[in-house]
Amino acid sequence: SFEQIGKTIGRDEVYVASIFYGQAKPTRGEIEKLAEVLNLPASHLKDELGAHYFPDRGGLISVPPTDPLLYRFYEILQVYGYPLKAVIHEKACFGDGIMSAIDFNATVEKVENPKGDRVKITLDGKFLPYSKW
Repeated sequence: SFEQIGKTIGRDEVYVASIFYGQAKPTRGEIEKLAEVLNLPASHLKDELGAHYFPDRGGLISVPPTDPLLYRFYEILQVYGYPLKAVIHEKACFGDGIMSAIDFNATVEKVENPKGDRVKITLDGKFLPYSKW
């Protein structure tokens, strides 16, 4: 699982999954640890993900997504995107800016509930104010 691989290489499961989907650039050390965990020659991973490799981020899905789970994320942003933006600006008193997806981490948790288990997703990004010049 991504969780098991993450524990072995010292990274979060979401970050590990992003490596597998070509959305993150692993370090040389991470490549070596991945090779060990996956029982692959490190040279194979270095050939694919080494110094010459830079991810093509964000190009994996069509808009709107056709996968039902990914579509729900799209739907969440369509319905709650502007409300969340307003609450970020209002409640947090950050001002005009954005949440970084670079200085960022995400976690996924299973929350047991008698009415049916739930998914809890936490998005934690640094606030970046727009600069003025």
